[in-house]
Amino acid sequence: MKEMIRDWIREALERSKANGDLDLPAAPDIVIEEPKDKKLGDYSTAVAMVVAKKERKNPKDVAETLCRYLKNRNENVESIATAGPGFINIKMAASFYRRQLAEVGQMGKDFGRSDIGRNQKVHLEFVSANPTGPLHVGHGRGAAVGHALSSVLRKAGYDVHTEYYINDVGNQMNTLGRSTWIRYREILGSARPEEFPENHYRGEYINDIAREIIEKYGREFLDKPDEEVLDFFRNYSANSILSGIKDDLREFRVEYDHWFSERSLFDDDSVGKGVAWMRQKGFIYEKEGAVWLKSSAFKDEKDRVIVKQTGEMTYFCSDIAYHQNKVARGFQRIVNIWGADHHGYVPRMQAVMEALGFDPEAFKILLVQFVTLRRGGEKVSMSTRSGEFITLKEVVSEVGVDAARFFFLMRSSDTHLDFDMELAKKETPENPVFYIQYAHARICNVFKTAEERGVALPDFSEIDLSLLDKDEELELIKKILALPEVVEKSAVNLEVHRIPYYLQELVSIFHAYYNKHRVVTDDRPLTLARLFLLHCLQNAVRSGLALLGVSAPQKM
Repeated sequence: MKEMIRDWIREALERSKANGDLDLPAAPDIVIEEPKDKKLGDYSTAVAMVVAKKERKNPKDVAETLCRYLKNRNENVESIATAGPGFINIKMAASFYRRQLAEVGQMGKDFGRSDIGRNQKVHLEFVSANPTGPLHVGHGRGAAVGHALSSVLRKAGYDVHTEYYINDVGNQMNTLGRSTWIRYREILGSARPEEFPENHYRGEYINDIAREIIEKYGREFLDKPDEEVLDFFRNYSANSILSGIKDDLREFRVEYDHWFSERSLFDDDSVGKGVAWMRQKGFIYEKEGAVWLKSSAFKDEKDRVIVKQTGEMTYFCSDIAYHQNKVARGFQRIVNIWGADHHGYVPRMQAVMEALGFDPEAFKILLVQFVTLRRGGEKVSMSTRSGEFITLKEVVSEVGVDAARFFFLMRSSDTHLDFDMELAKKETPENPVFYIQYAHARICNVFKTAEERGVALPDFSEIDLSLLDKDEELELIKKILALPEVVEKSAVNLEVHRIPYYLQELVSIFHAYYNKHRVVTDDRPLTLARLFLLHCLQNAVRSGLALLGVSAPQKM
């Protein structure tokens, strides 16, 4: 909608230039806003003040000039007026909104779709937790954000590829294998609990894996030396945990286009080739027996070690190869969604991408902030000294997938989230996901009532939408029509929390309307018009919930 208004103003500027009213050596930025005071109109712009400053003219005079060229759109506009020092306020005709609503009714699932992405290839990596333990609630928030963002980007016309990067190389994997090996021996009576190192994985899931190995292999490994069995225990543990991660994500309605193994970068020598490429380009140097990346030359605070004095490659070395792989695959935009604890890693990765010649504006790292679980006002302890922590699976089991996903998404991912599990389970209006789903179920019930009375929506052309003349109906129509813009802004700014905000505002308007006006009445033409309005509303609610990966129940 705002883009259409922007086009009108752009045309008015061009006509004023053609007629000699303005010089306009350069096209100004045209910002369209919605006035807080609805009496002023539907849209407002300060473009006249921007132009006047460059033209050295009175802003009010420029605004009046532009209004003259805008007022010929009387079939769409109810009023155009200047205000204050040079604002232009536009109030659209009710008939315009009704015509737009008629188009929405025929779009079906395509409503809200945009081509702003122009099929641009986007690589979206999210979660990518080490396969050393189950997913916790922080991973759950990252999973919800990543999956919803992929849906929003696709809706906005981007070609999205989702990926989980499996960190299956390095010391943490060796520690995982040793942890399971020691627990295996403990259970079989060949080791004592006090022999378990403090820095090893202590969760009960390690015991579960050890018992599983005993069930399959018995005492087969008990008398063998560490060097003979650690590879087996490492690989078995990692595969078991990764399988659990995949199951948990699938249950959480998160699927990936590809699971990318870090080990594959070593198997095909991508890591070695990446280091050689960096050396050839002069981006690395040797100092004190280690190999360093000149990341400070690319706005990082200091240079970074990529190969230690021992010859061991750092995780950073693998990440260089992985992102070189992403670039080589032809992605035009690359988006990484990481936990907030990786914030110190951001500058060095930005330095790597710049060294690779990738457009800095096309590489984004979103940091998902921490989650605090609460029950009512009480904070829930997230972990214990034994290494246990509240898993994503436990939260989903208690509150359900819909509530978990919605609560993870309803705040900006770069802000801390308080997740009230008691609220998430309530079937009351104060629970936002219930409030939205109940609106959808209520709409379905209205259609069921209409059907029982023998009323069904005829061809759209037979409906008289001019009967939708109540202020509440016009407000609802405007909010329905806002969905495409919300999707576009969410995609461009990588901000999926805009969708939950929109849905809450939308259904709030609907509930107020429903409580004031009957939909199925003795007046058949009016009933058909209102049913059509609810048909479009239902489409918007379904579309928004689908983007979030939340279901739209027909009854509750």
